[in-house]
Amino acid sequence: MTEPVLMPWPGSAPAPLTQIRQLLAFALHAGLPVALWRLPGAASPQLCMSLSADAALTGLSPALEPGAPAGFAFFPFRDSDHNPALFLPADVLLDLSRPGELQFAHQPSSAARLEALHAYLASAPNAVDPLRWHESPQTPPHCATRAEYEALVADGVAAIEQGQVLKVVSSRATRRPLPPGFDALAAFEQLLTLFPRAFVSLVSAPGAGTWLGATPEVLVEVDADGVFRTMALAGTQPLTPGLSPRTAIWRQKDIEEQALVARYIVSCFKQLRLREYEETGPRTVEAGQLLHLRTDFAVNLRQVPFPTLATDMLRLLHPTSAVGGMPREAALRFLHQREGYDRAYYSGFLGPVNLPQAGQSRLFVNLRCLQLRREEAVLYAGTGLTIDSEPEREWRETELKMQTIGSVLEAR
Repeated sequence: MTEPVLMPWPGSAPAPLTQIRQLLAFALHAGLPVALWRLPGAASPQLCMSLSADAALTGLSPALEPGAPAGFAFFPFRDSDHNPALFLPADVLLDLSRPGELQFAHQPSSAARLEALHAYLASAPNAVDPLRWHESPQTPPHCATRAEYEALVADGVAAIEQGQVLKVVSSRATRRPLPPGFDALAAFEQLLTLFPRAFVSLVSAPGAGTWLGATPEVLVEVDADGVFRTMALAGTQPLTPGLSPRTAIWRQKDIEEQALVARYIVSCFKQLRLREYEETGPRTVEAGQLLHLRTDFAVNLRQVPFPTLATDMLRLLHPTSAVGGMPREAALRFLHQREGYDRAYYSGFLGPVNLPQAGQSRLFVNLRCLQLRREEAVLYAGTGLTIDSEPEREWRETELKMQTIGSVLEAR
């Protein structure tokens, strides 16, 4: 992508958060897709808006090579007509580390909408009316009862015992009413404070609806130095008082689950005949009020003869064994037959791609997330099953994970 045009905010620039709210208001009123996010450890959020809803639809994985289009990827667990894969071209970018400055693509997808945006921002009031977020046209998913979910876990363990799969990742959804006066942007700001080391996101697009989340799991990333990274993240236990990553003790079930995920990543490298990679871990990491086991992998793309390695690995990894199971096709077939609901964008992936200033791509697995509907939120959580899994314990793990994102639904 060529360097974008940098322009000052039309008229007098309002406060940074008001800048975000005004851009969101324009996008939602015009029926356009928009994504707001904050990278792990970053001080400021960023926003990407596409000026054409049609331009966001794609059935291909985003290309992660230098010179490929810049934008924001939002992909479902499994691509379908009900849950389209989205790539939002970076027609308009706002980086609040540089407030009051907008970045525009040289060739935005709609020049007329760009002019309309300029006019709106030049005259927009600081107090924006409540935002009307995009809502998915699909009916809310079935929400498994405790008995149903524990039966699913038992079926998964039986499938492992019978040799149908090595591991399967079961999941469920639950619906909760929105508190009076719920503000999704305020909830996003709350997540920024609660989870400084997570990828915090708020994505709203026609056809996909509106999704809010704070995920700890990197799918793939390529930094400005051309280093490709991915991770194996599995195993969960609560971060209780007095416990730390250094003192955590793991059950054999968690250790085996994490090792399966790590081995799957190595198998993807082998499929591409890549031997030059670094592996670090496993180690215990903190994510909100939870602890996980993590192994990191890195490849210097400038030192290997694989120019499309990052894109090829993305296609091989998604959906990863950490959200589906192993072997992948057998596990996905089991979930399609037994899970009993449509995950939509839960356990898909999302994140910025080929950002123009640093040339970075950072894609994350969409975990610890909820889908916003008009009067309710749909929360999602899953657990990795091995032969030692216990249905009651797996139910409690999903409850624990839902508390992470569900905290923003508490009335204040």
